[in-house]
Order: sequence, then structure tokens, then C-alpha cells
Amino acid sequence: MKSTKISKVREKKGMNWQKLLAPLALVIVYAFFALFGRNFFSYTTLVNILDSSYYIGFIAIGVTFVIITGGIDLSCGTVMMAATIIGGTAYKTWGWPMWLSLLLILVVSTGFGLFNGILVSRLKLPPFIATLGTMMISLGTGSIVSNVRSATFPARGAADSWFKGIFKFIAPNNASYPTGALVLFGTAFIAYIILTRTKMGRYIFAVGSNKEAARLSGVDVAKWEMMAYVISGFLAGIGGIAFAAVYTTVMPAQGQGFELYAIAGAVIGGTSLSGGAGSVLGTMIGVYIMSVLRAGLPSMNLQAQYQTFFTGVVVLSAVLLDIYRTKKSTEVHILSAPERYRQETLLKLNQLKAEEAKADDKGKLALKAQEDSLKQEMAKEYRRLKREEKQQKTSLRTQKKRFEQT
Repeated sequence: MKSTKISKVREKKGMNWQKLLAPLALVIVYAFFALFGRNFFSYTTLVNILDSSYYIGFIAIGVTFVIITGGIDLSCGTVMMAATIIGGTAYKTWGWPMWLSLLLILVVSTGFGLFNGILVSRLKLPPFIATLGTMMISLGTGSIVSNVRSATFPARGAADSWFKGIFKFIAPNNASYPTGALVLFGTAFIAYIILTRTKMGRYIFAVGSNKEAARLSGVDVAKWEMMAYVISGFLAGIGGIAFAAVYTTVMPAQGQGFELYAIAGAVIGGTSLSGGAGSVLGTMIGVYIMSVLRAGLPSMNLQAQYQTFFTGVVVLSAVLLDIYRTKKSTEVHILSAPERYRQETLLKLNQLKAEEAKADDKGKLALKAQEDSLKQEMAKEYRRLKREEKQQKTSLRTQKKRFEQT
């Protein structure tokens, strides 16, 4: 019982330390570029970092739902851009009103998400293959609908540009305020509530932890697995609207590579690629780490190929970090007899100290004497157990050598 309590305390400390890794990495990366980057530590750069994190942030939140189920979504970036270029074509070429064009972006992206969900949950295709195929389909669909022409949304100040103010507010004195950060944080908060406070979130975690056990417990695995991909598609649509608000022009066959930023952000934030573990808050921190890198590397006068190289290094590091976290979480720690005795005795000493703080003067003296006696006994017994352990190891090595010789 006591050893179980000790192991739980150690496990809790390890989990808390792992949760601090992502925020600490964000602070270190930002401080590094602020010290060594050219004109990095400025309000303009901060606004650029926030602007470039909107669309990646939205698709990363959606990918977090998918990865928690044990799946992957390689199509989120191309789906986002395909839906956006279709919406832009509807506005520019077909003459649709802006509100209906923006709604079309959400409908198209959600439709792709539903398509992914059906392929994975109903037709039982591997998520990697299913979403890879959807990536190619969405790339082709956007180019076909737009006739391989870029879609241009109205510039700020023009008619029908009202939606741009949602993501960036320009004051009369030309000062810009990244209000889209509030939209992104609000979306992240809603996703956090869904994952931690609703039936959907509990079932999504259950599916990712053990799909067969969830099915035997009465969970409709196919339904909730499909819902994760639908949410990913819907958030890709919101990301597409954010992209159009910030960058105005959408090019055909664009979006490849965005999914890597989203997946890397989720994994850096603590979402496990094996499923069953993840948090939206961690994903947001991971997204901002990627955004700071993309803004900071040019400030170091590094060319585009070096930016791509370091981004790949970060993606690999994120995957290796996830493997390490998974290994540590499944690792069974067996204490040796001396260590187990030492931990149990230290626990008794802590209990005596707690009683000593509440006792009167006479009781404190008696408890102090018990503590001193227990410390002497612990030192003596610990040395004896270590000697026995050493003798056993020596005996085992000797037996092993004899066996090898025979």
C-alpha cells in the first residue's frame, strides 16, 4: 500500500514535469530569437506571429481530436485551402454574397471531414491511407472548381470585407490589434470543454485508449471516431476563413505541409500519436512554438531551405518526444528491497514529523526521540540490505559465468 502511494507520487511529479516542458520550450525559443534575431522583439513581429498561428491553430485543435482517437488527419491543410478557394470562387466568379460564401467554406470542409470519418470508421480504412487519399482529392477538387485560378477575397476597407475585422482590428490611427487571437482562444476553450466535460470527450478518449474495451463497454466506437474527423473538418473550415481574412489571396493546390505544422503542434503539446492522451491547451502552446520558429528563423537571416530543414527537425523531435513519453508512461518501475525499505521508512519519518508539529512540548520530545531512533535503524538496516543485494548480484554473476563455461 505504501509503495503504491510512493509510486503514485513519483508518477504525478513526472506528469507535472512533462506538462511544463512545452511552456518552457516556448519561453526559451522566444527568448532566443528575441536576443539573437534581427528586430524580432517588437509589437509588429508579435502581431505577425499571432496572424500566422490562426489557421494552423484551428486545424491543430481539430487534429488533436483525431489523434486522441488513435488516428491521423493528413488532409486537414489541403481541405482547409480547397474549401477556402471554393468559397472564394463562389464569391468572385459565381456572384454569391459573402456570408453565403463563408458558409460554403464550412460546409465543404465539414463534408470532407465526414468523408474521412466514413472511410475510417465505417469502411475500416487505415487513417493514414484514408486521409492521404482525401488530401489528393481535396487538392484536385479545389483546382477543378476554381479552374486552376487563384481566389481573391475583398481587401480591407472594401465592400464585403466585414469578416476581416473579426481576425484583425485596425484602429483609426492605423494600429492593428490581433482580435483573431480571442477567436482562437475561444474556440480552444470550447474544445477543452468538449474534451473534458462532455460525453463526447470521454468517449473519444476511451476510443483512443482501447478501442476494443470501449466497444465492449457499450460505446458506439464508429460514431465517436467519425465525429472526431467531422470536428477536424469543421475547424479546418474556420481556419480557411481565418486564412482568407489575413492573407486575402488563396492559390490553387495550396495547403500541403500545413498538416505537418498542426500535427507537430499537437504532439509537442503532449498529444500522444498512439491515442488516448492529449490536451487542447498543450496543442495551443505547441502551435505557438511552431509560429515563433517560422517568424524567428527569417530574423536570423536564414533562407527558406534552412527554415524547412529546421521545421523538419522540430517535427522529428516532437515524434521522438512522444515516443519517450509513451515509453515512460507504460514503464513499470520495480524498487529493489533496500530502496523500498528506505522509501517506506522515509514515509514513516514524515508522518512522525507531522505528528510532532501538532504535539505539545512533552510529546515533541518523545516523537523526536522516535525519529532519531528510526533514522539510526534505517541507516543500519539499509546498509545491511545493500550488502545482501550486492552479494546476491555477485552470486548470480558467478553462476552465469559457470553456466557459460559449461
